[in-house]
Amino acid sequence: MPEPPFHARSAAEVLAALEARATGLSDAEAAARLARHGPNALPEKPGPGPLRRFLRQFDSALIYFLVAASIAAALLDHRIDAAVILAAVLINAVIGFIQEGRAENALAAIRTMVAPRASLWRDGRRIGVAVADIVPGDIVALEPGDRVPADLRLLRARSLRIDEAMLTGESVAAEKHAGRVAAAAPLAERGSMAYSGTLVVAGQATGIAVATGRDTEIGRISGLIETAEAATTPLLRQIDRFATRFTWIALAASVALFLFATLVRGFPWDEALIAVVALAVGAIPEGLPAVITITLAIGVQRMARRKAVVRRLPAVETLGSTSVICTDKTGTLTRNEMTARRIVTLGGRLLATGAGYGAGGTLAAEDGIDDAGALESALPLIRCGVLCNDAELRSAGGRVLVEGDPMEGALLALAAKAGLDPAHLRTAWPRLEEIPFDARHRFMASLHTGPDGTRTLFVKGAPERLLDLCATEAGPEGPRPLEPGRWTEAIRAAASAGERVLGFASRPASPDETLDFAAVERGLAFLGLVGLVDPPREEAAAAIAECRSAGIAVKMITGDHAATAGAIARQLALADEGAVVTGAELDRTDDAALPALAARAAVFARTSPEHKLRLVRALQAGGAVVAMTGDGVNDAPALKQADIGIAMGDKGTEAAKEAAGMVLLDDNFVSIVAAVREGRVVNDNIRKVIAWTMPTNGGETLAVVAAIFLGLAMPMSAVQILWVNLVTEVTLGLVLAFEPAEPGVMQRRPRPADAPLLSRFLVWRIGFVSLLFAIGTFGIFAYALARGHDIETARTLVVDLVVVFEIFYLFAVRYTHTTSFTWRGALGTGPVLAALAAIVAAQLAFTYAPFMQAVFDTRPVSLADGLVVLAAGAGLMLILEAEKAVLRRTGWFGGPD
Repeated sequence: MPEPPFHARSAAEVLAALEARATGLSDAEAAARLARHGPNALPEKPGPGPLRRFLRQFDSALIYFLVAASIAAALLDHRIDAAVILAAVLINAVIGFIQEGRAENALAAIRTMVAPRASLWRDGRRIGVAVADIVPGDIVALEPGDRVPADLRLLRARSLRIDEAMLTGESVAAEKHAGRVAAAAPLAERGSMAYSGTLVVAGQATGIAVATGRDTEIGRISGLIETAEAATTPLLRQIDRFATRFTWIALAASVALFLFATLVRGFPWDEALIAVVALAVGAIPEGLPAVITITLAIGVQRMARRKAVVRRLPAVETLGSTSVICTDKTGTLTRNEMTARRIVTLGGRLLATGAGYGAGGTLAAEDGIDDAGALESALPLIRCGVLCNDAELRSAGGRVLVEGDPMEGALLALAAKAGLDPAHLRTAWPRLEEIPFDARHRFMASLHTGPDGTRTLFVKGAPERLLDLCATEAGPEGPRPLEPGRWTEAIRAAASAGERVLGFASRPASPDETLDFAAVERGLAFLGLVGLVDPPREEAAAAIAECRSAGIAVKMITGDHAATAGAIARQLALADEGAVVTGAELDRTDDAALPALAARAAVFARTSPEHKLRLVRALQAGGAVVAMTGDGVNDAPALKQADIGIAMGDKGTEAAKEAAGMVLLDDNFVSIVAAVREGRVVNDNIRKVIAWTMPTNGGETLAVVAAIFLGLAMPMSAVQILWVNLVTEVTLGLVLAFEPAEPGVMQRRPRPADAPLLSRFLVWRIGFVSLLFAIGTFGIFAYALARGHDIETARTLVVDLVVVFEIFYLFAVRYTHTTSFTWRGALGTGPVLAALAAIVAAQLAFTYAPFMQAVFDTRPVSLADGLVVLAAGAGLMLILEAEKAVLRRTGWFGGPD
């Protein structure tokens, strides 16, 4: 007779079947099972192979046109022209192949960096591991916001609700429990199971992994799930549309030019066709999308090195336009290494020394008089803090780290300073039941059996809430009527010092009592307060100052007490004035008045996730581009609403990470600012790529068109035009993607997110530089003929001049906001120097190598003529620097921004 399914067996039967223990597997057992069952991951959908990806690069109307032009050239016996056109097609395909591979590799690396983690028990210790390392038999802990990491048979559940819509289609979250259900129960009615990929909406639970990877329910239908992320962005789509329209315009203009050249100017039709084809190839920026995608991929990789992982490429563009950053306080602006600093009971006040979660430090009376008496009075509170607590402390790399809530970890460290052993306490006072912390009730409660067999209820949470629930307070002589005023003043004093305050309470429990909210909210005795500090990150103040200089407003939105938030804001110089807006004030402010309040205030305290969502919408209504941080499942709506949602990689839930466009690996505000800086660099480099590509193509086009219309000799042959585009595209055309930040990149106002692809400045620059290129082309051509050179030598000089112009223009365009005449500008970067060396070598071969002279009909150039070409290039740069200075002073065409 077959064994019943796991959901129909008791917890003990499941543990026995999987040879597991409630305290978890040992590390050796887990490693053996991982080798036997494989990683807990779904099989990835295979992507196209390298050959298919390469062939896909030829699938565009432009490439079809170029291939047809190459065939036509070959049929007309212009074999060199045909070969060069074909080479241009192949070069473009190689560039596209490389950039697509880089983008896919970047996204694959991102998926690895933000690989989800789960909390589970191994050898009686609660630890965090990668989801891929979970094996059958592992004991997994679930919290609100977690993505269930494997198929689990629940061993313990408290108020657990799970969204199973992805498996069952049910829009309402399913209630879960630890009891067995009928073997024939359909998947939607298996209340004792939590399935991989579903989302914990509320409550807490512990379950044993019964299936992992492809053996899970979601694994059986994994073929229906698409996990790949598209490597495209709104900007790329905008550029693709622009390139497509430009291509058709260029082709139409080429046909008109061909008709004019043959019918009006009398050019032989085959020569006119080759010239026009070369002109179209030179004018169309076929490599622009490829280079811009490379620029975005490089930006993603740079951000990842700064602990900011971009999950979706469009976020790179948005970051560069961010004008408001809405940030949490704890862990983002502060260290998230809580330390219990102050204990307040009726028996006295204690101050704790030491920082972090290590046991170093002592407890001493604040007045320095009765240390022993104050400590004795505080022991019931400290015991409550250890028992009503789900955190664990562990050592790693010479540091003591917390697994769980940082405040709960600080309470364990506080117990050690008081001479108590948390592990011994938990053994002596076993937990019977608990109510997990609930945002609506603002407390956690746990029921324990003491060493003498009596039961005690322990509660910790927001002190204001606990004071509402208590009628008495615990003193050295026993319980007495509560005096709320004393505690309210102590809360205010601690909060004004930047401390986060927790309240503690307890009461005896009857032998048959079960735990629910109604039971908790009666008969409690207030034990006292603990003030905890989470000091600001030293680097956060400098990052906030950098945001101000960049025209980016920073808003702190926290659930903390207003006084605590205000104290941290003052230490960080976050706000010019100390006013703090509370959630209650937000509730009293209607949607019409909220945008003004959101823009004016910098600190919002005692806020809920609903407040976050309203604030994001209000700021966006005022035209701001908003970046919003979040870590909980309830933050997901605000993260999605924001222009760029930023999830915490360390303390954040999987729900928050999936809703966000970026994940901070270190939960550090500095990483947000670093990512914004990189986003601005990416936007700058994209604009530089466009500003370099379009005028260089436009200058060649303008020169040839003018020659045809004026009936002059062509300054360059068709094959020479193709050579220029071929050699510069694979060298100079790529280096701008690697440019570092310009000086002052964070001293500029944010660029509007809706700014057009071609700003007024870019339109001016394309026209102005194209005209300079055309003037230079005709000038050097006329100079060569005037010197008595033959037309072949004159054309060689023209090609050399165009390449030199492009080199000097590259150095000019590298700095659009400052002058290029600096040592840093002159020395260039590694990619710039490599490209410069490659193009100089290629151009010397073009001019002096006999085999290149035979192919391109070139002639050697004298030293004097070469110096004239270099002088013309320097003159171009001088003109452009003068133009840049005038634009900066006058603001014509909006300036470089």
